[in-house]
Amino acid sequence: MTAPLLATAHQARPVPYGDRLTVHAVHARVEHATRPPLRTRGAVVEAYDGGSGRPRWTYAREGRRPLVVIPARGDAIALWDDGMVTATVRADGSAVRWHRGLPGAAPWLAAHGGAGVLWTLGPRMLAVVTPQRVAAYRIADGDLRWVLPARRGCAFEPARAVRNGAALLIAQPCAATDEWTGEIVAVDDVGRITPDRTPLGNERRGERHSAEHAHAGKVVARPR
Repeated sequence: MTAPLLATAHQARPVPYGDRLTVHAVHARVEHATRPPLRTRGAVVEAYDGGSGRPRWTYAREGRRPLVVIPARGDAIALWDDGMVTATVRADGSAVRWHRGLPGAAPWLAAHGGAGVLWTLGPRMLAVVTPQRVAAYRIADGDLRWVLPARRGCAFEPARAVRNGAALLIAQPCAATDEWTGEIVAVDDVGRITPDRTPLGNERRGERHSAEHAHAGKVVARPR
């Protein structure tokens, strides 16, 4: 195959996940090392210059719409209407570092939007709250670290979640319950907050482990 045909074949290959990442010209005074503000505008996630308002980079996915974007550990974490969560390098938009899908979330997102779905848990972890479960991903590489399913007959309400220090308090109303305390779940970067839990090690290999995060491994928590 000749070089022009090879180039044409390469350009014709589908882009994974329908990604369209565009880096825009930046004013000379703007340093790429800074972390620009983030926003969603129509069908794109946008990082822009805080002074001029001009976009630094934009990220779109073919046929999809971003619902919310938050900053986390040097990344722009976006939730999309098809239930995809993505992490893009915030400073310069040089790469979409990872994609993670939320099973069965698209119909619920279409009806309720993305309010309260994405939360950072400390500097390393991202919590994704949907009615069926809370899933925690390591921001550095998108690795799934733990999952907390909702209790049987109950459902989490992301829009009613609130932060209290290092803890995230999530409403979990149930069809029938005698204790209001059963309708509130507290989590942090290592999972549900309980007196007898075993902490996880959520660092990547080579990162320093703290005394609080002494044990590595993935956990699927039992509903309570």
